[in-house]
Amino acid sequence: MAITIYIDADACPVKEETYKVALRYRLRTFVVANSFMQIPKSPLIERIMVSASADAADDWIAEKVVAGDVAVTNDIPLAARVLAKAAHAIAPYGRAFTDDSIGMALAQRAIMEQIRSTGEITRGPPPFAPSNRSLFLQILDHTIVRERRKQAQAQPR
Repeated sequence: MAITIYIDADACPVKEETYKVALRYRLRTFVVANSFMQIPKSPLIERIMVSASADAADDWIAEKVVAGDVAVTNDIPLAARVLAKAAHAIAPYGRAFTDDSIGMALAQRAIMEQIRSTGEITRGPPPFAPSNRSLFLQILDHTIVRERRKQAQAQPR
């Protein structure tokens, strides 16, 4: 079974890094966005334009992803949907969502939404740094290698 990468692309700062890794491992990659995005000319990388509705890209990715695939997203609810399908979810700033961490991430997101709904002004995430790019690349590479090993071991001999 081949690994496919899905990029939740509208606000993704690591598209170029993902393309490089995908091409090195020869993995099919879908760049999903609700606006036009320039992508490398490669038969492995495909642009998917979805409607401008709030969750259109998330819904498309969640519908297509299968066990072993990788989704690059900062969206915690999408990460939960991806994990529910036994796929991998990695945030651009270098965090792999896991079955153990997703519940806490969803709860924290809900708390912050509640606080913001009261009118409280909260700080946003810290600025994206070069160290985030490096950590993302390490986690993406590690995830692909680990998944390939897992799939190879599951192959009948």
